[in-house]
Amino acid sequence: MEIHLVTVVGAGTMGNGIAHTFAQYGYSVVLYDLTSTQLNKAREIIHQNLERQHYKGTINEAVKAACLGNIRFTTDKKKAFSQADLIIEAVSENLSTKKDVFQEINRFIKPHCILASNTSSLSITALGALTQDPSKVIGMHFMNPVPIMPLIEIVKGQRTDEIVVETLYKLSQKINKTPLVVSDSPGFVANRIAIPMINEAVETLMQGVSGVTEIDRIMKLGMGHPMGPLQLADFIGLDVCLAILEVLYAEFGKEKYAPCILLRRLVVAGQLGRKTDLGFYDYRTDPKNPSVAPQFS
Repeated sequence: MEIHLVTVVGAGTMGNGIAHTFAQYGYSVVLYDLTSTQLNKAREIIHQNLERQHYKGTINEAVKAACLGNIRFTTDKKKAFSQADLIIEAVSENLSTKKDVFQEINRFIKPHCILASNTSSLSITALGALTQDPSKVIGMHFMNPVPIMPLIEIVKGQRTDEIVVETLYKLSQKINKTPLVVSDSPGFVANRIAIPMINEAVETLMQGVSGVTEIDRIMKLGMGHPMGPLQLADFIGLDVCLAILEVLYAEFGKEKYAPCILLRRLVVAGQLGRKTDLGFYDYRTDPKNPSVAPQFS
């Protein structure tokens, strides 16, 4: 299978990062979202990130200009879906939302198009069942920030064709990523391990064992983690962490996956981490050097 045109559905953090990455490596990309406002925001973020890459010397001026030229932004479903060789869904981590998107894509998709989901925990098999051809449905789980992080989890559903797996494996290498194939299981590998660790860190904080800074520094200095689990939770988004835990708990039914009360309270309060400038850390004054959030200091 040859991939020439890639459509990315959802112009949020992950979606604009995926579009940026494919465009940087020469692919024609369509970035689709429901609103022009979100698309304009995504365009500006991609431009800023390219400027940052150029400033750091990781890309030259020609690559920066070509990348921007390779992306088209649209709110038109037919234009976005009907000609794509690969469609990557990157909407919020909510099964109902993803089902609606998959069913909408299915109205326009051409017969040989591969449909990938960037889901971080939901069943690829279940999403595939919503389409006319589940053999073309696969997981393509990118890590944030997409242009920088090397890993892609390639998630094979129960009915995913081996040719589709091979195609996206090779495609991932062409955009300078490291693809690793995993089976369709809740949370796959990365989040099945990482998110319960975050949940345990939140529980440790709630029980007063130690503070935000101490917990993060212990894991960085003692375990060699590049960032502590509470800082990582802020970076991922506390709402996303909660959603993944709820999937793990529902699927496995084990108490070790039950979301911590404190995590749930913060999400209800809208204190979601970096995306709202307030989580376990406070990013409002100095995003690059955040302080501990007021209630934890």
